[in-house]
Amino acid sequence: MPNITAPAFSFPSKSFPAQQAGAPAGAMGELSMSELLGKYATLAKSGKMFYTSAIITAPVIFSTAAQLGPMLWNKPGSNIDVHLLAVSVGSPTTASTVAGAIGWATNNAGAQPVTPTVITAVNAYAGGGTSALAVGGVLSTATVLVLPVPIFFPLIAVNTGAITTGALTSNYVDVGGAFIVAPGNVGYVCASATLTAGVFTIGILWAELPA
Repeated sequence: MPNITAPAFSFPSKSFPAQQAGAPAGAMGELSMSELLGKYATLAKSGKMFYTSAIITAPVIFSTAAQLGPMLWNKPGSNIDVHLLAVSVGSPTTASTVAGAIGWATNNAGAQPVTPTVITAVNAYAGGGTSALAVGGVLSTATVLVLPVPIFFPLIAVNTGAITTGALTSNYVDVGGAFIVAPGNVGYVCASATLTAGVFTIGILWAELPA
């Protein structure tokens, strides 16, 4: 039996519906297949996956306009969708005096959030290309222009225990691309309540794919 070969994988210029009637497919028209490596290996190898982190003191409640992030602003006309893959929170170096949760919120910004502090986006493929959000789109400490509908998705619980007792019940959540930031929108890590005095290192992992 001859070897089965196929052309090299490449991303289309934009997402499109499945072309095979009755065959389950994803946003890129891909068919189901078994995994040779981890589920993000192809994204990483293709240079489409990025990460960043920031040390955040007292993450603020999701309904506050002045946010601490990390934040991803996808400018209008970018022609990409930003898929959140995972959120990671390191054990606090200073415990929060308020119990709550760290999670995710989004809104329609329309324009870049004001008073931004830009942080670095790193390609998960060492030596890969630059993030499409690299110019003013990966932020900490920025004021969003429009507050979100007051919906917050909790991911990681935080309590008020001393740092020696473990103030997080978990610290890494794989959301698998369930949250997508379309052009003209912003998504950010925030909290269910302002976690006063707490100091956390917060990281996010995302993919940038054709809109």
